[in-house]
Amino acid sequence: MDFSLFAHMERLTPEQPHEALRSDFLGLCKIADDGGMRAIWTGEHHGMEFTIAPNPFLSIIDIAHHTQNVRLGTGTIVAPFWHPIKLAGEAAATDLMTGGRLELGIARGAYSYEYERLMPGMDAWEAGQRMRETAPLLRQLWEGDCAHEGAYFTFPSTSSAPKPVQDGGPPIWIAARDPNSFEFAVQSGFNVQVTPLWQGIDEIETLMARFNEACQGADQPRPKVMLLHHTYVGADAADVTLASHELSRYYCYFGAWFQNKRPVRQGLIEELTAEEIAGNKMMAPENMKRDLTIGTAQEVIDQIKRYEDLGYDEYSFWIDSGMSAERKRASLSRFINDVMPAFQ
Repeated sequence: MDFSLFAHMERLTPEQPHEALRSDFLGLCKIADDGGMRAIWTGEHHGMEFTIAPNPFLSIIDIAHHTQNVRLGTGTIVAPFWHPIKLAGEAAATDLMTGGRLELGIARGAYSYEYERLMPGMDAWEAGQRMRETAPLLRQLWEGDCAHEGAYFTFPSTSSAPKPVQDGGPPIWIAARDPNSFEFAVQSGFNVQVTPLWQGIDEIETLMARFNEACQGADQPRPKVMLLHHTYVGADAADVTLASHELSRYYCYFGAWFQNKRPVRQGLIEELTAEEIAGNKMMAPENMKRDLTIGTAQEVIDQIKRYEDLGYDEYSFWIDSGMSAERKRASLSRFINDVMPAFQ
């Protein structure tokens, strides 16, 4: 099994300077690179201090200047916000500037908060259709002289300039949840990224079952499948309990952003009260401890061994959590030093 890091800058209060957040983010990326992780993934979000990533290609080029070996992936590009020609060109330029280290994760997006601002009137269904039209065009544009007439885009013969360094272009990954998305990805020859969010082992097994079913009916070689999951490796039981409370708070805020009902000022959502957090039974700390990949090193090893047995090719350590930079670094270091060797 391969291992990777999934990370963003995240700002919880106005007192946190963005310069310090960038330094903390790059520090995590250096730990991942030095520790032998296969890849670093970072995504695309707009107008949200909760997840600061307006252009993942800029983030990736920044990371490339501070790392040596790790692959650099978009986790993920929000396809409806891009024209295919623009996406193909910027991805190819990023591949060139990083020496052929780019991997391209693509999704339809998730936050209606962003849809309202960048694509007013677009819903999740249309976003998915736009993604399915865009993704297959990328390889054609990288190859060159691609003309297209579709439901959302029409353009005359066009070639990506520059061309990617990697033969055939960067590997493409599709974020999938419903069976149709798995089928689209596999039939198109794309790899697959999945996240069960807070839903635990039942969802992890369901997502793998959907992937396997899509592969059985495909006339393409079996692609890779990556599991993205919130992870914390604690020093002891008390540390793990603290992490479960921190991740409970994180998912309460995640849900508030997703529901898109609270006021947002200066990119920060209205603060949740202690009563609101305590009243969110779905995101209770005991559920986080049960359903996320958190525990002492041996407990995390046991959990990931189960994912490996299911057939996942890559495990991505989702580190966004609202924790301090020090706690993130300590957990990631324990993961690299104490967990990853069990899979070598």
